[in-house]
Parts: sequence; structure tokens; C-alpha cells
Amino acid sequence: MIYGVVINYAIFGGSYDPVHNGHLLLATFAREQLKLERVYFIPAARRPHRDRPPRATDEHRLAMLQLALRGEPSFFVDDLELKRGGISYTLDTVLRFRELLGEEPIILVGADNLAELHTWHRVEKLVKLARFAYAPRPGSASSPSGLPPGTRALKIHMPEFDVSSTLIRERAAAGLPLRGLVTDSVAGYIEENRLYRKG
Repeated sequence: MIYGVVINYAIFGGSYDPVHNGHLLLATFAREQLKLERVYFIPAARRPHRDRPPRATDEHRLAMLQLALRGEPSFFVDDLELKRGGISYTLDTVLRFRELLGEEPIILVGADNLAELHTWHRVEKLVKLARFAYAPRPGSASSPSGLPPGTRALKIHMPEFDVSSTLIRERAAAGLPLRGLVTDSVAGYIEENRLYRKG
């Protein structure tokens, strides 16, 4: 993974099971509006608030991310949470990035996830070490309220894109087209490897 000297960067964690065009849109609009030099996409080993592990293997999720980000020189995939294993806490990742880059990261999230920030692991320390940038999500408040004291959050202005990894898995399981929801390369990978199919 390339680190080096970076002044303004974001980390974008998630299951990426699979990565979809909504993820790419948020990263693109955030890069433009916040003048980010780099966005690091970080697939989680196990998300704290999810009961079940990802449906696709770590290898498949990584491969799909690499395909989706091909041709985007400021987007990077970082597998440090997969290598670390166990539950992936954002605080641990922020501490590691601050150690590697020496600068404060911006954490990219959806508005729905930001609204749950008070439930995150050691959030009182996290908000001192990183800023947040959030995207609107259908059905979520445009400006989340009740955030932990000290939270610094910027809204990314972008169209609402009502797609989820759950929807994509359901369509893949039914053999339905994924065009427009994921990149063509990811759609081809899902089909070739018969990911999310039942039986």
C-alpha cells in the first residue's frame, strides 16, 4: 500500500459486500468538494454492529474493490483491517493512519451511519482524532442530530443514490442484471464467480 506524504485524505470503511456505485459516488464528490489527495477504501474484517459476517470472502471483496477502483489514481484499497482480523473498530484504523501519515483523517460515512455515531467504540476519543464527512441517504435526516460532543462533520452535497449492497446481493441471487448499480467489472466478477447465488 502507498502512504508517503499526504496532507488531506479520507478513509472509507465498510463491508463492501459488494462495493457499489453509491460508494464510488460518495468518494468522488468528497474528493472534489474537500479537495482530497487520496481516499482509502478499507474493507472491514467484521463490522461491530453487524451480527453476520460478510457473504463474500475477504478475497472476493478485495478483488471487487480493486476492479471498481481501477483507473482512479487517487482511490486506494487498504486491507489493514482484514489483516488485523476480528472486529474492525474505526478508532484502531484512525490511530494506524495517523501513525503512518501524521495527519488527521476524514472519515466518510452515510448520514444513517453518522446518526449512530454515539454507539461507536470509544467515540469520545475518535471524534478528537478525526473529522467526518457524510452523504445524504434516503430516509435519513439531512443533518444528523444528537452527535457526540466535539464531533466535526461536513455534509457532502450530492444526489441521493438509493442502492445498497443488500439490494445487489438479492438481485444477484435472483440472477437479475446489476447494470447501473455496480461497475461493469464488478458485475462481471459477481457473475463469473456466481457470488451471492443460493445453493
